Amino acid sequence: MRILLVEDDAEAAAYAAKGLRGAGHVVDHALDGEAGLNMAAAGDYDAYVIDRMLPKMDGLSLLSKRRDDSDETPALFLSALGEVDDRVSGLKAGGDDYLVKPYAFPELLARVEALGRRRSAPATVTTRYVVGDLELDVITRTIRRASKKIDLQPREFRLLEYLMRHAGQVVTRTMLLENVWEYHFDPQTNVIDVHISRLRSKIDKGFDKPLLKTVRGAGYTLSDEN
Repeated sequence: MRILLVEDDAEAAAYAAKGLRGAGHVVDHALDGEAGLNMAAAGDYDAYVIDRMLPKMDGLSLLSKRRDDSDETPALFLSALGEVDDRVSGLKAGGDDYLVKPYAFPELLARVEALGRRRSAPATVTTRYVVGDLELDVITRTIRRASKKIDLQPREFRLLEYLMRHAGQVVTRTMLLENVWEYHFDPQTNVIDVHISRLRSKIDKGFDKPLLKTVRGAGYTLSDEN
């Protein structure tokens, strides 16, 4: 992916850019809103990562101007402003996602890559997911591993479906809270740990190879790789 990063904090920009480039992406960096607007207008990007508080032109105004020019490039806002009203204003300005600082880099990477897939994804709906010998059918709501049927509770099914849709990627607690529980804040409970433990016991226990793995300090991943 080719990504435009608009961030006036040089240290923060270097951190994000280094990580994104390390993941194989091309990153162009603008230090202020006006420069970011000009680069966005002149470039052909797969995603924008925009800080809200920028010199010369704030991030909301930058993206609003691009949307006014029919620019549909997916955009993620980065900001220390994390209240509900702040996130809503970012989405209303044309943002596709909103990540509050400080953040864990694996989450930023996962969200940016999700925006890229959303832009390039064909207009088809996947109803069957396969990871190794684990299969999930969305239509029939059945799960099998090595041809053995596995029974899950509704929330466990949603959790597994989300993990399988993001197979091979690191899925953070925030992503699970927002997409499986539909919480846009952390309720500071162990609900995720409990459900992950239950799910792991059902899809991994008794099988030769564990698929659901904990990535220390980052989140979880469902993968057939060792």
